Amino acid sequence: MAAALAVAAVTYTGSTTSAYADVQVVTDAKTAADGKQYWVQNHLVAKDLATQARSGGTPKKWLLVWAGDENIADTLVKDIKNLPGSLGGGLNKIKNALPGPDFLAVIDATQGSPTYGKVVNTATVGPLVENEPHHMQYVWHKGDTIYAGALFAAATYAFDVGALPQLKLKGVSLPTQTLGGSVPDAYWVLKDGTAYGTYMGGPVVPGPHSYADGSTQIGNGFAGSPGEVVRFDQNAKVLSESPAATPQGDNQKLCDNLPQLGKPTCANPHGIQAREDLNTLVTSDYAEPRNIILDPVKQPSPYLRRPTVRTWDISDRNHPKLKSVSYLQDGPRADPKDPLHAESRAVMETTVTNLPGHKGAFAQTMQGGAVFYTPDITAKEPHWIEVFDDGTANKSIYPNNDSNGGSSNGGWIQTSPDDKFLYRAIQGRQKGALGPDDPGTTGGVYVLDIEKLVNAGDRIEDIKGRIDTKEKAQQGGGGDLPTVAGAAAINPGTPGAGPHWGAYDNFVLGTDGFYHETSRPQHLAVSNYFVARSGLDGDHKVNLLNLGQDGKIAVDQNFRDEFTGQVGINFNRKSWPHGDFGNAKPHSELFVVADADIK
Repeated sequence: MAAALAVAAVTYTGSTTSAYADVQVVTDAKTAADGKQYWVQNHLVAKDLATQARSGGTPKKWLLVWAGDENIADTLVKDIKNLPGSLGGGLNKIKNALPGPDFLAVIDATQGSPTYGKVVNTATVGPLVENEPHHMQYVWHKGDTIYAGALFAAATYAFDVGALPQLKLKGVSLPTQTLGGSVPDAYWVLKDGTAYGTYMGGPVVPGPHSYADGSTQIGNGFAGSPGEVVRFDQNAKVLSESPAATPQGDNQKLCDNLPQLGKPTCANPHGIQAREDLNTLVTSDYAEPRNIILDPVKQPSPYLRRPTVRTWDISDRNHPKLKSVSYLQDGPRADPKDPLHAESRAVMETTVTNLPGHKGAFAQTMQGGAVFYTPDITAKEPHWIEVFDDGTANKSIYPNNDSNGGSSNGGWIQTSPDDKFLYRAIQGRQKGALGPDDPGTTGGVYVLDIEKLVNAGDRIEDIKGRIDTKEKAQQGGGGDLPTVAGAAAINPGTPGAGPHWGAYDNFVLGTDGFYHETSRPQHLAVSNYFVARSGLDGDHKVNLLNLGQDGKIAVDQNFRDEFTGQVGINFNRKSWPHGDFGNAKPHSELFVVADADIK
């Protein structure tokens, strides 16, 4: 992609509110493959930046939050009282009607700073608007490009964050560059600065699609099936597209498609993480997206949510080869009458171990409410077992919760860099999810001690303990299986209003005045939003949590909204540095430090 000249900085006064009375606007644009200009426009709050400059001292740590403008299309079905054209006419409780830009919010995450918790920049993207910003990569290291996906546009943005709090646009991938897949989800950055991304949805055009590896897959169209893995360079240029589907198709009973395909497939990759030293990539299949996240009106088949995890050989980085498809097994809670909430259902995320002596990985299920583990991702056919049920953590999160992990709506899961802990965010069970008398559960964050498990060996047979009864699902499986080290509620007492996503803070300030990476994170950040059009929205807050070396965790009471004074940064607000665009939806976050402040 050819770079265009950055637009000169512009300063104006009286932008939106007195809080944002002096905003500096700096735009960085690039010419994309379609010949059109795409940009990131920074809206830097001069007052807060001046305060930071005067305070001096500690260099800044930033929390980047990838957020979308809330709009009328996000109105929940339960909030629609009278559809247009009916006798009553109109909508009640509609979302923001006017279109607004999607953006990266830059928040001061430096504890003790006079501007701690303040949004000091909103870097809006254009000309595409309201395309449901979703995920970035799981962790950021110095020099990394920030990769950020937009679900509805099938676009991937590449950002330069070397000069924070200001951002630059390195490039953008459009749907025409990824015809073999749609609905980008998550990214994993390799040591050479390139990245793999999951495109959960099917080829852009329904019918046969031929890939560079010589294979052909029959897809049912945009946001359908099967998806793919894309490799990007540091500017979001597509280097390769690799199909996630098997030549023979997947289990017809467990893998539904709408419209149906001749060869049924569960290939809708969502989570993605890699062990480069093991030449292995792991992806988890979540759902056929258009029937889940794009259409809350239907009650679709539970078999549109996937029970599968895929491993890939990445010896040739530019040509990942699908190696295995593993079907997670149902556990003791499974009910034939309710397959949607069986432990295996909706494998949203996977996370690998990190240390050279370990070869294991974890996977988690959203509707299933369980955590699975394989001790060896390099095996020809990895064997996964359930090692934890969210029900075991429910009461640690909030004492009034029951101990049923079904429909916990878990999202983010991540191993600590030292492989001692596993971090997990769950939204909690919505009221009535398991029946009319179901009270639901409060969501939050919990931390598992996984040391015994990851050190138990490379074979399933070496692992002591099993989740094989309902009692163990509620109390833990014993032996080498994980135990709860810490937990914290988000929105206590409100069912289903916890966090969907999170990130750990991998930076600590050294005595030399620079930030350094750490293997023992001291903070986590989480965001309380999924996808409004799925019927599972959230309160649109971002919280920071303090993390002890023993795994204990607590919500940071000092990380407060600059307008409401309440704990947590509220993205439901009238004004932003970029204007009066109203509520926004924060989906994912990353801790980042400017290049000059990190060694």
